Amino acid sequence: MHPNISTTSSHEHPPRRPFALSALVATATAALLVGCSSSASPTVTRAVGTTSTTAGASASTGPSGESKPVYSYKKAVRETVWVDTGRDEDRDGKSDRLAVDIVRPAEPAAEGRKIPVIMEASPYYSCCGRGNENQKKTYDPQGHPARFPLFYDNYFVPRGYAFVAVDLPGTGRSDGCTDAGGPIDIQSTKTVIDWLNGRAHAYTTHSGTAPARATWTNGNTGMIGKSWDGSIANGVATTGVQGLKTIVPISSISSWYDAYFSQGAGLVGNAPTPGALIRMVESDAVGKRCAAVNKPLNATTVKSGDWSPIWAERDYVTHAKKVKASVFVVHGQQDLTVRTKEFGQWWDALADNGVERKIWLSQTGHVDPFDYRRGAWVDTLHHWFDHELLGYDNGIDRAPMADIERTPDHWTTDTVWPPKSTTPVSLLPVQGSQAGVGTLGTKPGSGTETFTDATGESEIDWAAHIDQATGEKAGFVTEPLTKPLRVSGAPTVTVTATSTTATANLSAVLVDLGPATIRDYNPGGLGITTVSGTSCWGENSAQDSACYKKTATDTMHVTSTVFSRDWAALGTATDAHRVQPLTPGKPYPLTLTLASVDHVVPAGHRLALIVAGTDWGIADRAADRPTITLDLAHTSLRLPVVGQPGLPST
Repeated sequence: MHPNISTTSSHEHPPRRPFALSALVATATAALLVGCSSSASPTVTRAVGTTSTTAGASASTGPSGESKPVYSYKKAVRETVWVDTGRDEDRDGKSDRLAVDIVRPAEPAAEGRKIPVIMEASPYYSCCGRGNENQKKTYDPQGHPARFPLFYDNYFVPRGYAFVAVDLPGTGRSDGCTDAGGPIDIQSTKTVIDWLNGRAHAYTTHSGTAPARATWTNGNTGMIGKSWDGSIANGVATTGVQGLKTIVPISSISSWYDAYFSQGAGLVGNAPTPGALIRMVESDAVGKRCAAVNKPLNATTVKSGDWSPIWAERDYVTHAKKVKASVFVVHGQQDLTVRTKEFGQWWDALADNGVERKIWLSQTGHVDPFDYRRGAWVDTLHHWFDHELLGYDNGIDRAPMADIERTPDHWTTDTVWPPKSTTPVSLLPVQGSQAGVGTLGTKPGSGTETFTDATGESEIDWAAHIDQATGEKAGFVTEPLTKPLRVSGAPTVTVTATSTTATANLSAVLVDLGPATIRDYNPGGLGITTVSGTSCWGENSAQDSACYKKTATDTMHVTSTVFSRDWAALGTATDAHRVQPLTPGKPYPLTLTLASVDHVVPAGHRLALIVAGTDWGIADRAADRPTITLDLAHTSLRLPVVGQPGLPST
């Protein structure tokens, strides 16, 4: 986590090469498994239509107040119930039961009042830990829950919420088999919400018959989680389960195919297959009894890059029409573990179906907002849950929809995202006088560019050499912008490409060319660094502290910033769901949908489009090393631009 890096690095970074491939894979996989960091950012007070900054002190109070910490955390009820899923995935002849650990204030039940639930279902509670400090659940000698990871219990239980921590099937103390966001994970977790609403059965012990009933709750449930945890929240929301009122997916997956492939091109950074990911969170004993579940998740068809039933049943986007819960999306725009396409396609599908939404976009990598904007996050989440689960009219539904980090620790807001003034703008590439150095503007494209897929070259290298003649990329650059250019949404790049080989992968990246100070999002830091001291959020018990290590922003100075990217196998040109052999010498039209983004290219900077082969350290190489020729008359960039762009015509 870069423990020795200062809060704001004053040194100038040269254009940076990515970590060695093995280091990148290890770091990104660890991030997916554990989640990382914690941050002490100042609190932000926000008002409708205003721009937020890092100045500010205490949280604002909504017009109908807010839930207050009036209940005892130390005297809270801590219990485990075992929810019957009605499935026998581990094939032991018994119905699988999920371990559901609960902490809730004792006073409301004694007063005859029912309370809502904040719930996180996770595979991490026993294998890997949660948050910057890798916290795991712990139990007292009688087996009662003693410590719950993260701050949700410490902060919200005194305010009249229950916190429910669910071990996914086949992890922690739960029976069954996890299936990496598939039907087992989703339907089993849904059963917990059914139990909270009186529609399913649970028991007071793992193998006993004494029923456990959720008479203390009104059934109103909000799910939250980062990475795999948040992906489960997305999936459960697509069941339309009654009682699920809101979800807060943080850096989460909306389609598991896109975590492993980008239109047929393999992606580096996670376990090789969902089956391999599962082996990292389950014990050896569970792995043996769940071999039949895991086997299809390691099959050749999963590794091919082709769409298959395995991916279809883990695609939540196609079921967005079933979502009844509101959705508060949080994502880092430089997250190369769960890439921003995941939130972008989810956001658009939810919008198409009229789902209530809110969004935070940071400049970080795969990081929880508690880890980079702590005070503002706790304040905002508090008001969100108060509104969605307690019904408080506190104004958060009328506050700006989007919070976006523009430069490190400086945020702006938008009433609607993307803004209503966003319109598509097409830019066209023109061949230059040097190989790989062309221009980008509004005049019709012309000429050709040729490059060869190079081993060990990445988007960072291509950006560093944008004005140099190279044989590894085709770069196209605007003149300096006359005013800021805001790109908000998912750009697309359409190419017509000819390969010399039967297999070829392409990369397309957008680069902001100009000096800037940005978060150091490279693997290992992800834009934050842990520093000395702690900050406390909620109440303590003897076994569960509400205090967490502080973090600070980790920055670097750069001369270019890659802000959106995508990759594809050229063999998907005729069928986006299947990689087919190419005919060497034949031109293929292909459209790449780049990562959803909200980025401002300042006036005086230049915008670059780079098309190249393998983005080393991020995407896998094709079987061959092709030379690619682009027909620039049939190649274009389409940008979602806010307002009038300051683009030169050339």
